[in-house]
Amino acid sequence: MRVWYRPGRTRWENGGVTSTYDVLLGRLSSAFDAISEGTDPVLRTSDRSDYQANGVMALAKSRGENPRDTAQKVMEQLDLAGIAEVEVAGPGFLNLTLTTQFLNDQLRTLISDERLGVAGSTGRTVVIDYSAPNVAKEMHVGHLRSTVIGDALARMYRFRGDTVIARNHVGDWGTPFGMLIEHLLDLGEDEAIASLSIGDLDSFYRGARAKFDADDAFKERSRARVVALQGGDAETRRLWQILVDESVAYFAEVYRALDVTLTPSDVVGESYYNDMLDDVVRDLDALGLLVESGGALCVFPEGFTNRDGEPLPLIVQKRDEGFGYAATDLAAVRDRVSNLHADEILYVVGAPQGQHFEMVLAVARAAGWLPAAVRCEHVAFGNVLGPDRKMFKTRSGETVKLIGLLDEATQRADVALALRPSAMTESERRHLATQIARAAVKYADLSTDRQRDYVFDLDRMIAFEGDTGPYLQYAHARLRSIFRRLEHPWDPSATTFTLNDRAERELALGLVAFPEAVDAALATLQPHRLSGYLFDLAQRFTAFYEACPVLVAPEPQRSERLALCELTSRTLALGLSLLGIEAPEQM
Repeated sequence: MRVWYRPGRTRWENGGVTSTYDVLLGRLSSAFDAISEGTDPVLRTSDRSDYQANGVMALAKSRGENPRDTAQKVMEQLDLAGIAEVEVAGPGFLNLTLTTQFLNDQLRTLISDERLGVAGSTGRTVVIDYSAPNVAKEMHVGHLRSTVIGDALARMYRFRGDTVIARNHVGDWGTPFGMLIEHLLDLGEDEAIASLSIGDLDSFYRGARAKFDADDAFKERSRARVVALQGGDAETRRLWQILVDESVAYFAEVYRALDVTLTPSDVVGESYYNDMLDDVVRDLDALGLLVESGGALCVFPEGFTNRDGEPLPLIVQKRDEGFGYAATDLAAVRDRVSNLHADEILYVVGAPQGQHFEMVLAVARAAGWLPAAVRCEHVAFGNVLGPDRKMFKTRSGETVKLIGLLDEATQRADVALALRPSAMTESERRHLATQIARAAVKYADLSTDRQRDYVFDLDRMIAFEGDTGPYLQYAHARLRSIFRRLEHPWDPSATTFTLNDRAERELALGLVAFPEAVDAALATLQPHRLSGYLFDLAQRFTAFYEACPVLVAPEPQRSERLALCELTSRTLALGLSLLGIEAPEQM
């Protein structure tokens, strides 16, 4: 059984709907507090009961008691009448088995709740920094994880009721733009725009790079153009804007293909913060945090050292008076706190940037720009690997383009669908293939602990069996097929759940756990907790479907099972939507 949990005792109110987990944890917390302050119960699923409570061991140790004796004392304080039956098990666990009446009440509440028990929030402002491709470069597989993970988190926060401000921090400033602008002029604006507008950004960049490396005159022109760009020359800025606009339009096409919610208005690149960088240096200096080291202006945040134990600098301004990523990121923190009024800031960026963000945030806090009340986290993630468990590349050794990867997934899905008997038109099949391809690519990423690497294997990802996105889509489509076969309208609101069959009860237990799965994914910033829940629910439904006939069952059993199917369908569809995955009605 998978484990769901919510750290601490945070509560969200949602129109009177209280999740099963909250009910149990609230009662357990009161019982633990009655025995001793300072020990929190830990609630998890158990193979021997519906839930198992721990924390007794720590409490018993602090009291010098036998854990089973302590568990018995906690149980005597525990008021779960009508909710669960409790017994002491093993060395001192508390096994909780939910009553059928309580499950009936919970399921009936879920039927009338469009949020399926997921609580709303007080409307915090959350800034999520994700995707972040570079201008004049095509998006590749290296952008996949940031884009998919960031978008899933954005969807979950929005659903919870928070105001999400997406920040696509694209690379649109710096020395490479000198050579790119000069290359644009050499080609001519019309030809350059024609090349960029069809998404051929890599060829444009490679052409500029080759010329820069081989032609000294071009190199000098490029360097002069950088100075003009940074100095605010109007014509240079106009040419630079062409590169940015064409790149942003290309990014938008990729996001539409992936069904990602980022839009051109979310693009706030490095250039946006350029005019704030002098203030960053001035204010750090006024706070006494800035130190000159080797000609550069640096901050030495506490606790960071190199391999020799020497203090590690965060370089704010380089010896040539240029600014690096640290200055831009510090300016971004100030802007997001002071101007956007963020309550929470998330950076969905690869794990190798961990130390950089730790140092930036440490300096921001030392400067007073990042108050303790603002949650600010680096949402780190691992790499996408090929079958050889090395960085995923094409056979020729080139980086895999993101749009090409999605196209291949769509083609494979289309071939698989064409082999299945279906009344779909070619257009309908192609549309479904696109939905399946997106699900395959996104779910493979989101079902993995984000901090781990994972192997990109399209054959496995596109399969309709196993822990895959298409499997979950198929489970939802099979559920909807049940309702297409109904001969008369059906209303689930009057259903009573007796849950006489074990498979019915197991499915019900999965359904009432949905709020905990969403809460756990948000609390830990780990979308795989929701993905894992959905796969577990689909497996419970499969077991139920095989053991419990629905349409041919006698009443009132038929209506009860239809209601379980309706709730499962809605839960899968909502859960998948929070991951950015569509739930087709037919497959």
